[in-house]
Amino acid sequence: MVISQWIRKQSTSPVLRLFMDYIYVLIGSAFVGIAFNVFLLPNRVASGGVSGISTIVHWTLGWEASYVQWALNIPLFVLGVALLGSTFGYLQYALKTLVGTIFLPFIVYITSGWDAATHHELLGALFGGIGVGLGLGIVFRGNASTGGTDLAAQVIHKYTGISLGTCVACIDGLIVISSAVYLSIESALFALIGMYLTGKLIDVVQMGFNTSKLVYIISDQQTTLRSVILTEIDRGITRIDAHGGFTENKRPMLMCAVSQSEITKLKHTVKAVDPTAFMIVTNAVEIVGEGFEE
Repeated sequence: MVISQWIRKQSTSPVLRLFMDYIYVLIGSAFVGIAFNVFLLPNRVASGGVSGISTIVHWTLGWEASYVQWALNIPLFVLGVALLGSTFGYLQYALKTLVGTIFLPFIVYITSGWDAATHHELLGALFGGIGVGLGLGIVFRGNASTGGTDLAAQVIHKYTGISLGTCVACIDGLIVISSAVYLSIESALFALIGMYLTGKLIDVVQMGFNTSKLVYIISDQQTTLRSVILTEIDRGITRIDAHGGFTENKRPMLMCAVSQSEITKLKHTVKAVDPTAFMIVTNAVEIVGEGFEE
């Protein structure tokens, strides 16, 4: 209890925050490197990025995967700094990314002798995707990255105008296609599974498992609804000025953010006050503030 209270008190310290960011980068890179060596590499799962390229090169030319990653990561980092300039990010972001760029292949190198956790390709893709996603999510929590093809995608985006998401998808797509050509069709399919799980786990680490709800309510009984929601649900209400698209009549709208466990009670409360109320319920990936995550 004393330690946790001290951490909370120190959380506003820029030095401590920066220190924790570097810890996140190191721990996350370690997760990625270990997952790569015990799940992905031995099962020939080239799930995108520099690690995917190193998997293909390792199984076709016999080169050490960590050397391939260093040989690609470091030039890509230099290229990102040289061509992206200020858009690459502020100094601390660049330094933390450099740490991830160097430390990840180092973990791959020192764990290269570890035995594979499984020789079942599907299990390798599943657990490898989960492990890499978990590690990258932790790195991203440290406001950094492990460099690699993401930097190449940013360069292409800057000089071609193609959306960043499209650039990343195209690069990873080319790696998966190369996997199908140089390894096997099955390896490419397993790579797609690993990439999907990696994306999902990054979201989980970044946003958590609990998805809050954002509710928009249009009702003629808004005054009563505001009072009831404030007292019975104990949630704040925001009143938004709105007008009907057809009638042009003024129809104020209420917005309320609630937790997953409160949404059913809120809907029943609204319907009890005004059975004709119009409600829109959407997922809110993350809500920060009083009553939610601080």
